[in-house]
Amino acid sequence: MTKGAPSAISPALRDALSQWLSHLGALNDASDHTVNAYRADVTEFLDFLARHHGGAAGLDQLRAVETRDLRAWMAHARAEGRGARTLARALSALKGFARWLADREAGFDATAVLSARAPRHQRPLPRPLDEDAARAVTETISDEKAEAWVRARDAAVVSLLYGCGLRISEALGLTGRDAARIATPGGSLTILGKGGKERMVPVLPATAEAVAAYQRLCPWDIAPQSPLFRGIRGGPLNPRLIARAMESVRLRLGLPASATPHALRHSFATHLLSAGGDLRAIQELLGHANLSTTQVYTGVDTARLMEAYRAAHPRAKSAG
Repeated sequence: MTKGAPSAISPALRDALSQWLSHLGALNDASDHTVNAYRADVTEFLDFLARHHGGAAGLDQLRAVETRDLRAWMAHARAEGRGARTLARALSALKGFARWLADREAGFDATAVLSARAPRHQRPLPRPLDEDAARAVTETISDEKAEAWVRARDAAVVSLLYGCGLRISEALGLTGRDAARIATPGGSLTILGKGGKERMVPVLPATAEAVAAYQRLCPWDIAPQSPLFRGIRGGPLNPRLIARAMESVRLRLGLPASATPHALRHSFATHLLSAGGDLRAIQELLGHANLSTTQVYTGVDTARLMEAYRAAHPRAKSAG
């Protein structure tokens, strides 16, 4: 469809789409970003349907949609460069709209839409650092020109990411009360992760020492309820500052662009697995709701194993 051109959708169908989107925002608490993305996704399909069959797309045309129409739409979208993940989201939006219509329009059968399958997309493997690189990052994270307490702060944050497998939001959400738990011999943290899932994470002595060193140097009073990690002016630490510190150390150490704060969490899981850690235990430490999410790391470990095999095995060399 040409940008700026009027959409070939009948007024009745356009009104139905608006009602559905309002329903999403009001009852399902969808964000404005999600609502706008769904509007664009469904509108794009309806525009394609109008062009595919000629004339404006209305309820009758949507009611008559067949599997071949959906396949044609997805093939067209892929030809225009849309990735499988983006197309899967668009199909999910279309299914939601069709399901909502089926509940409200007599004789509207959503079976064809609801049974459609999106193109499969392969979840990208995490890009962990090797053990030497992860250790180097935790030891040299900050610019030497930074104040001592800032260097200690950044070292403590990345030590929590790599030593405890925390997400950056989880590390920066810690309070003074959490610091007291970390300081307890054999200390552990209770982390509230995604979806309100709570988990307990043991704290390594090296991580506890890094947090203690930061507390000794921090110029701000850290009360039990206040944020543990602070910015220069005393407010909560902005995660962007840790990202910048990682960008800087990445350049100094010659690490790839994939060496982000989140890569330290990936490294935590991968190194545990490589050392013989139990997958279920790692799942609990990471706070993954599903084991399938954690199993991605077995792919990383296998990839590293195959790389070592190809480099070292005589037959692998001769076959290459």
